[in-house]
Amino acid sequence: MWIFLLSDTFIFSCFLISYMTVRMSTTEPWPNPSEVFGLTLFGKSIPLLLIAIMTFVLISSSGTMAMAVKFGYEKNRKMTFFLLLCTAALGATFVGMQAFEWTKLIVHEGIRPWGNPLGAAQFGAAFFMITGFHGTHVSIGVIFLLITATKVIRGDLDNERPGFMTGRKGKYEIVEIMGLYWHFVDLVWVFIFAVFYLW
Repeated sequence: MWIFLLSDTFIFSCFLISYMTVRMSTTEPWPNPSEVFGLTLFGKSIPLLLIAIMTFVLISSSGTMAMAVKFGYEKNRKMTFFLLLCTAALGATFVGMQAFEWTKLIVHEGIRPWGNPLGAAQFGAAFFMITGFHGTHVSIGVIFLLITATKVIRGDLDNERPGFMTGRKGKYEIVEIMGLYWHFVDLVWVFIFAVFYLW
């Protein structure tokens, strides 16, 4: 898992460095994040509200994942299962909010990967590529969290039932491995949040 996370770190680093390079070198004005990512509630635009909620949801999922790992070490199947489900639900909520954000940008703002009516054309390409790549990681993580939760509650980890993602008998290492992946996805979001939404 560590090798995979290291390679993924290089990929996300390349994406973010490329984004910063494009942003600093473009001659067209870059869209103002407060305006582009603002959410209108009760007729008033609130800058970055949706993004703040998305960030809170994803960071909260990191807490439930950490508790799932703790209860996995204690071999508490029910709590591990419940917390893995909570983590998956929070991850799915994040992906749903990201889909809402993309719909708002594409339908209402007219931003596309090949163009942007609000400024530099590169904005759309960079935004959809980086957030889409991250969203794909979250979606895959949700699927694997559900697989792991199923294995935990069925007792596959306690009985060393053969199959996909089982591990050694009585060991909940797969829960910890999922925790590593999930914390990585959360950490990457912090960098995306800082670079895209705050800069």
